[in-house]
Amino acid sequence: MEKKNEQLVDPKVGQVAEGKTLPFVDESYIQTNELKTFDFESKTQKIKIETDEFSAVCPFSGLPDIATLIIEYYPKGKAVELKALKYYLMSYRMVGIYQEAVTKRIFEDLKSVLGHNQITITSLYNTRGGMDVTCVESGVKGVITGY
Repeated sequence: MEKKNEQLVDPKVGQVAEGKTLPFVDESYIQTNELKTFDFESKTQKIKIETDEFSAVCPFSGLPDIATLIIEYYPKGKAVELKALKYYLMSYRMVGIYQEAVTKRIFEDLKSVLGHNQITITSLYNTRGGMDVTCVESGVKGVITGY
C-alpha cells in the first residue's frame, strides 16, 4: 500500500480506500518456522484438519478477514504437528494479505514442509459486504472445488 496525498491506494487494483484504515503488518510476519512434522506413513489415510478460528487482515481496509479453513492431505511419510500448525495459523492474525493469497500461501508452505503437493486448502470466508468468498488451492488431480 502506498499513500498518495494522504490516501491509501491499493497497488494491485489501484483503488483508493475510503474512510478509516486500520494498521497491519506484512507477510514477513508469517511464522513458517513454526510448522513442524513427524514421521507418519499410511497408504490409504487422508488427513483433514478444520478450524473456524482463522483470521488475517484485509490489506485494503485493515479489517479482519475471518474464515473456516480446511486442510486435507495425504501423509506420504510426514504429518503436520497440530500445535505447531495452530501457532503458524495464528501468525496470520495481523498480516495484511488478500484472501486468495492466504490460501495459496498456506498451500505452498505445507507443500514445502510435507515434501509433496497432495494437499488441498479450502478457505471459506465469512460474509463481507454481502459476498461469500471460498478459495481452493490444490495439488490433488481432479480437485477443483470441494465445497
